Amino acid sequence: MGMEVRVYISADMEGITGLVDADDVQADGRDYERGRAMMTQDVNAAVGGALAGGATRVLVNDAHSAMRNLLVDQLHPAAALVRGRPKPMGMLEGLDERHAATLCVGYHARAGQLGVLSHSYFGHEIEDMWLDGRPVGEIGFAHATAAALGAPVAMLSGDDVACAEARAWAADAEPPVRTAVVKYARDRFAAELLPVAVAHAAIAEAAEEGVRTVLARAGDGGNRPRAAHTALAVRWQSASVAEQLMGIPGVSRRDDRTVEVTGDVVRLFRLFGVFQRVAASLTGQRPYC
Repeated sequence: MGMEVRVYISADMEGITGLVDADDVQADGRDYERGRAMMTQDVNAAVGGALAGGATRVLVNDAHSAMRNLLVDQLHPAAALVRGRPKPMGMLEGLDERHAATLCVGYHARAGQLGVLSHSYFGHEIEDMWLDGRPVGEIGFAHATAAALGAPVAMLSGDDVACAEARAWAADAEPPVRTAVVKYARDRFAAELLPVAVAHAAIAEAAEEGVRTVLARAGDGGNRPRAAHTALAVRWQSASVAEQLMGIPGVSRRDDRTVEVTGDVVRLFRLFGVFQRVAASLTGQRPYC
């Protein structure tokens, strides 16, 4: 019996093939059901690619919004699924050191970038975020956390802006992250779409190459966990959110709307989930307004 090789997939929705608008990705949107089908198809392409690259087990985490988007009965039969919320590790729930690689499917650019449905976790409640002084969004935070766990991000799919962000964040990473562009941003709610079959083929190819490369490097002694003491800073739109977060031990305030905290990046990723729940309790704003 061969060695078990686990691969983890974090699936967001804004960077999925064909989707460009809030109506495509929000549960009350007129095109949301179609968006769910498209999301499931992109994930299935990544699962197939991961298996072709050497994975023997694939865990998928539904990482968008209420985290109940993927169509369970249409998901690739080789994939297990983490569904629903709350989850202690949110978009990376279930990821641990047993996984050889992380694949990010359907990701989007960070707040302030002109990418399709760009934002950082909240629609516009988070104005900016930094890790060790470097601007970061969901892509960079996932990459840093996965690397710390020894399961590096091997592949990411999304629009061209998201893919460029992933490559820039991981410019010095070994092995390099493979990217699959499924659409080209024309504005925040408009894109030039690749044909669906072409996009799915690109996702599968990037997943296969990414997993195969990570496994080869692991055989040479690479992909070790990267323990790092990290500083996280978050600038909120609301001073009220920053004020309430001051009640969490270790959190300090840089200014009226910016909080910061230091620690192990995996701990910070989980703590940031608490930040989000505090912010959600104080703001009723819909994303992408």
